[in-house]
Amino acid sequence: MNSDLVLECVDLQKKYQIGHSELCVFQDLQFALRAGEWISIVGASGSGKTTLLNLLGGLDNPSSGAVRWEGKSLNGVVEAALGQWRNRYLGVVYQFHHLLPEFTALENVAMPLWIRGIKKAEALQQAAAILEVVGLAARGDHKPAELSGGERQRVAIARALVGKPQVVLLDEPTGNLDYHTAMAIQALIADLNARLGIAFVVVTHDLSFAAKAQTQYRLHQGQLSLAQ
Repeated sequence: MNSDLVLECVDLQKKYQIGHSELCVFQDLQFALRAGEWISIVGASGSGKTTLLNLLGGLDNPSSGAVRWEGKSLNGVVEAALGQWRNRYLGVVYQFHHLLPEFTALENVAMPLWIRGIKKAEALQQAAAILEVVGLAARGDHKPAELSGGERQRVAIARALVGKPQVVLLDEPTGNLDYHTAMAIQALIADLNARLGIAFVVVTHDLSFAAKAQTQYRLHQGQLSLAQ
């Protein structure tokens, strides 16, 4: 890990209007992520963990304050430019893999590169290389329905990594897996962070998984604090 600040929140506030009431999810929230850092965020259901990830990824807009990428605010950036930024610099892994069922594992992993405009053959070559990194070199020709839950999540991780992003956001990446498969995915995430130097932000309910990160945060009543 180095000291370069990649992603930060400054005085972040998010409110939702529910009927005649207003729900404040965050108030003056501060957050900073440095290159290569692995942080975890834990919190009760409904505390706003997924909302925070959506804000960090430019998938939602704050009510006030700002999310900054390398010092530049994402506020007011048009969606097309945000899409290009996400494709180039950001990877996202969800609890449910969200793979495209009609495409093979290899094609699913190559998809972000095709969207970027990389030629098919080169994209497939890069996708095959990252599938090997996550231990699925022999499963590239299989469609998602032919893979186990753990294998599908490895494909999703490979898809997030294939574009060589600076940051990967993971929302409960092991929450839908059995214990042994979850342990294997957790070990893979730790290994990838150490080997590739990509920053990871992991939202999880699993306290033992959270404890493996370099920095652990707790989201409670709209504020992030270092976990005790």
